[in-house]
Amino acid sequence: MSTAESSAPRLQWSLIVPVKVLARAKTRLSAAAGPHREALALAVAADTVAAALRCDRVRSVIVVTDDPVPAAELAALGATVVPDEPDAGLNPALVHGAQRSRATVPHTGVGAISADLPALRPGELARVLDAAAQVPAAFVPDAAGIGTTLYTARPGVPFSPAFGGDSRAAHRARGAAELLLDDIDSVRRDVDTLDDLKIALKLGAGPRTTAVAARLPALGDSMRAAPG
Repeated sequence: MSTAESSAPRLQWSLIVPVKVLARAKTRLSAAAGPHREALALAVAADTVAAALRCDRVRSVIVVTDDPVPAAELAALGATVVPDEPDAGLNPALVHGAQRSRATVPHTGVGAISADLPALRPGELARVLDAAAQVPAAFVPDAAGIGTTLYTARPGVPFSPAFGGDSRAAHRARGAAELLLDDIDSVRRDVDTLDDLKIALKLGAGPRTTAVAARLPALGDSMRAAPG
């Protein structure tokens, strides 16, 4: 890389984070989380948003939600919160958030990122966003290799997310570049099950998720055995 390239300003990004109404969030963790399920869902989303906001490639985080509880907490962290006005499913909600972003900061890239990445590391996210800046549209597959945790479009490129089901194949079919960088585990580790949560905790989940996880009977012994 030349000196001019290394000193050039990096593309800045607006990230759209969809957050479910807590009553419907993390239902696959119902048995393990019990009465703490909603608190866990909120903690995971808050740790994700907080980490994204600490990434120096991220200019803004736009949360799309109709639940006033996460809306207030995530706004307090520094996110911009907008209602899910389309109320037509995940991808329309993401497009709505992207439209709001492009109306206010048209020169940034736009990305949709899962709200369940509690171990997200700002440095790993920065590496991914720098790679995404080199192609019109890109995505990061989840750790299972079936879904997607991040989808991006550069300024001026149509924003066409295809989350849900086999979204890895769907994003490939739409021509988005698949980003399979080394050492980006925290960007790929979304949390839907108890095993996912255990892995995220080993990676180093954020403080809110760690605190709630410590109250789960299913994790009690392992949390007490964890160092620190």
